[in-house]
Amino acid sequence: MSEDRLERALLSLDGLSIGDAFGQQFFASHVVAEAGPENPPLPPWKYTDDTEMAIALTETLRDCKSMDQDALVQRLVERYQAEPYRGYGAGARRLFEDLAQGGSWKVLSREMFGGSGSHGNGAAMRVAPLGAWYADDVDDVDQTIEHAARSAEVTHTHPEAVVGAIAVALAAGWAWRRESQPVEELLPWIISHIDQSEVRRRLEWAATYPLDTWAFTIASQVGNGIEISAQDTVPYCIWMSAAFLDDYSDAMWTAARVGGDIDTNCAIIGGIIAMNVGADGISDQWRRSREPLAWSSK
Repeated sequence: MSEDRLERALLSLDGLSIGDAFGQQFFASHVVAEAGPENPPLPPWKYTDDTEMAIALTETLRDCKSMDQDALVQRLVERYQAEPYRGYGAGARRLFEDLAQGGSWKVLSREMFGGSGSHGNGAAMRVAPLGAWYADDVDDVDQTIEHAARSAEVTHTHPEAVVGAIAVALAAGWAWRRESQPVEELLPWIISHIDQSEVRRRLEWAATYPLDTWAFTIASQVGNGIEISAQDTVPYCIWMSAAFLDDYSDAMWTAARVGGDIDTNCAIIGGIIAMNVGADGISDQWRRSREPLAWSSK
């Protein structure tokens, strides 16, 4: 079973990391002006801290067979120290530097932002491989919920960030188990499994829009990550995942056009959609364009 779980997690990580690296290219003005489906950005596509943290999460699952929080923190700090210039935000840099000096994540993560904890989108961004790992627990989604929350808490203790991470993990698992279920069931199913929150309120609002709605409309209503928060990122990304669940490439190009926190949006959406389309649903050209993933040994 562990081999199957790791295979699924790696599939999600592939979709996440390729999406992250693709989306990151659109912060260059010449790419925005020139790129299109017949003219993708020139490789190599460098990935960001989004992928670095997702690799750390996947390595933790690989080595511990569950979400061991202390092991995840160690991986996150090690990867940050090895490559601190991958685009980490100021809050993450400060947290990882303090952790490297021997600080306790249980204290430091709760002290962030004046004691409210971070409600940024970083916990949601990295969690899709965890949803993939627990995707076989169809009769016990509490496993996904519990471990997604644990993965978030080490850096993001604000309830919105935790709910956002849970929502993305649930979406990845649902996409894997989908079979013949109508894609319109994705958002209502997630909503039924998450706590009352701003993330849930915006998901409920997004769910009122048909999946053929113009994506810019959804972004205008619930956000597209421009505030770098779970609240203004996760509802949009899950709606986009549902709308494009069968087409990885179209999802990425649409997310790039809509804008916002493009690399993180593409990472979240890519990590979910990969669970539905499989490895064959992601272009080999895109996979080769993304720089190779740097793994730590077991």
